Amino acid sequence: MTPSLVAGLEPPYYTAVFTSIRPDGPEPEGYAETGARMQQLVGDLPGFLGYESARTPGGIDITVAYFRDLPSLDAWRDNAEHQAAKRRGREQWYESYSVHIGKVERSYGFER
Repeated sequence: MTPSLVAGLEPPYYTAVFTSIRPDGPEPEGYAETGARMQQLVGDLPGFLGYESARTPGGIDITVAYFRDLPSLDAWRDNAEHQAAKRRGREQWYESYSVHIGKVERSYGFER
């Protein structure tokens, strides 16, 4: 899969930045399947604009999701399957995580 960036979004829009640390070792049971399901669910929400994700060699995962407005982002937060996945993450997968919500007022990029 070729990496790509979410580009061309007209501000204002909102971001949810999810940063997490998982323990070293093999990927936990159910993690990839749950991630795929979350991608499917959020992709079906009106107002979802896309996401970018990266993992550092040290085990820090960063995912930035983009939403048109706060009601769209709130719909994602309140989704029952998403809430269940968050609970499972706290119980089984993550050492720690943080979530930051922001309003983007200016956006630009570069592409060769």
